[in-house]
Amino acid sequence: MRCVSTPRAAVDNGGVPNTLPLPEWPAEAPLRVLSIIAPMTQLNTPYPSTAYLTGFLRSRGVDAVQEDLALGLALELLSPAGLQALRETLGDAPAGERSAAFVNRYAEYRSTIAPVIAFLQGRDATLAHRICGRDFLPEGPRFAALEVYVDDGGGDPLAWAFGALGVQDRARHLATLYLNDLADVIREGADPRFEFVRYAESLAQSQASFDPLAQALAAPPTLVDRTLQRLTLAALARHRPGVVLVSVPFPGAVYGALRIAQTLKAADPGIVTVLGGGYVNTELRELSEPRLFDHFDYVTLDAGERPLLALLDHLQGQRSAQRLVRTYRREDGAVRWVNFAEPDIPFEDVGTPTWDGLPLQRYLSLLDMLNPMHRLWSDGRWNKLTVAHGCYWKKCSFCDVSLDYISRYEAASAGTLVDRIEAIVAETGQTGFHFVDEAAPPKALKALAAELQRRQLAISWWGNIRFEKTFTPALCQQLAASGCIAISGGLEVASDRLLALMNKGVSVDQVARVTKGFADAGVLVHAYLMYGFPTQTLQDTVDALELVRQLFAAGCIHSGFWHRFACTVHSPVGQDPAAFGVTLLPLPPGGFAKNDVGFVDPTGTDHDALGAGLKKAVYNYMHGIGLEEDVRSWFDGPVPKARVPRRRIEKALGEPG
Repeated sequence: MRCVSTPRAAVDNGGVPNTLPLPEWPAEAPLRVLSIIAPMTQLNTPYPSTAYLTGFLRSRGVDAVQEDLALGLALELLSPAGLQALRETLGDAPAGERSAAFVNRYAEYRSTIAPVIAFLQGRDATLAHRICGRDFLPEGPRFAALEVYVDDGGGDPLAWAFGALGVQDRARHLATLYLNDLADVIREGADPRFEFVRYAESLAQSQASFDPLAQALAAPPTLVDRTLQRLTLAALARHRPGVVLVSVPFPGAVYGALRIAQTLKAADPGIVTVLGGGYVNTELRELSEPRLFDHFDYVTLDAGERPLLALLDHLQGQRSAQRLVRTYRREDGAVRWVNFAEPDIPFEDVGTPTWDGLPLQRYLSLLDMLNPMHRLWSDGRWNKLTVAHGCYWKKCSFCDVSLDYISRYEAASAGTLVDRIEAIVAETGQTGFHFVDEAAPPKALKALAAELQRRQLAISWWGNIRFEKTFTPALCQQLAASGCIAISGGLEVASDRLLALMNKGVSVDQVARVTKGFADAGVLVHAYLMYGFPTQTLQDTVDALELVRQLFAAGCIHSGFWHRFACTVHSPVGQDPAAFGVTLLPLPPGGFAKNDVGFVDPTGTDHDALGAGLKKAVYNYMHGIGLEEDVRSWFDGPVPKARVPRRRIEKALGEPG
């Protein structure tokens, strides 16, 4: 089978000439599969989808390689050459205020960018002292955020936020603000859609029509587009793939994925392009938009192992197109869905993820948000691993419980998991793990901890759980002894009535006892909080904040974050809104993405007016401020007095679990 056509000296690639020679290779060459992480995801650690698929495909004898073009794009833009290209794009009279400031201080930015990147990559730790001196980096508007911190009297506003953590953390935070200033310049003067994480997110998130993406792809390429095109062609020349898999976990990676596919198809139409990932699995389940297939030959849903094996068999002439698995393709101008019935690969047999081919020493250890749990998302490189496929609870009414990544629960043995952990540590040399389960099952975690202790394997790990009663103080101590440093879980609305409506399976008192058990074991505890759930009243929200205040004051939780409830079409609320007292709004017409859906709640609470006060309160609670104040003080407008007894959590902790 020949997957790649004859290379051309130059192609129509969105206005960018292809100066990279595309090598030919014989038709009998083995089929190489390249998996790509599309911009933009995380910059501190690789998004794990390509590591999972590359490890699995290699275990099945497939020639598989991987690239992180999200990191590559960021490092290219944030380099002396990248800043020079940005300077040339802006010209001598940039229109925006941020762009003008960058041009005026361009020499400072150009001379500092490479040292700052080296520092954030951990290659030049001593630069921290100069960064903390506040006279090394050019400081743009992002540094104004430092003014919100309380000055400790010694002229250092960061001392309150960082305390005794030292110059390294302070310097990483200052360096991150510096990079955010540069991102603002790129967005203002070169590409209005640019973000380090949510790049062009609005073009794809719950976007029923493909028109905005089609228009953006047809427009002249921006500086960011041209840079990504160049990196894509370099990866193509380096790996010479016959099949390219592009992983799209979030809406903010869709535009980048399409630009990558557009470049690949322009360079060589014979390359087979395949789209998959969390965004696809969630939002493209009713795909009927044929224009997507101008760029991607196939779109696969849910766990990718079985669909990819079927597709590779098809591409090599070993099965017909009618026997593809969970795959969209275009045929005669229309989108066709093919789902030949075949069992999925058991989770026990998916193999060990591999990071081979990814530049692990080039990721950036950022410190953007001072929330201690959110720091773990952006600070340091973590090996991402799944304890079990799906969710063992799969009942929460706000969750997409009807989808495969939640509904199909499969666990692997503790021995298999620790075998994978040992292999990953041997490959990467790093012992930090982020277990990325929706909710890691307590039984599996207990067995995993015991196996880690039996093998005397020293790792650090964190992940997400349900605050259920199975997590006794003894189990919390065992997990901490095995290397658990942090856990997160959903307290959600902090209301027993609404927790029952959510089918969460926990109570506020139970959450208090479980979180206290983890906190007493020395584990950082983060609570996911939610407001705006159907039938939630203003009184419910005030009462919830009072309970959160008490949990912080009692030392049960150390970190928290409020999320605005969003109804999705795949959740129990979206599928049976009447059971939750709401009415759904009609979805806009279109054949592309479908996920978030608006609704009308007859309670009429103005939840948007409450968000700022809730977030302000929790931010202060995390720093030990305002824990004795009446919760009404955090809101700008009048709210009712909390009805929760002031010692509710204290009483719950004194009762037997």
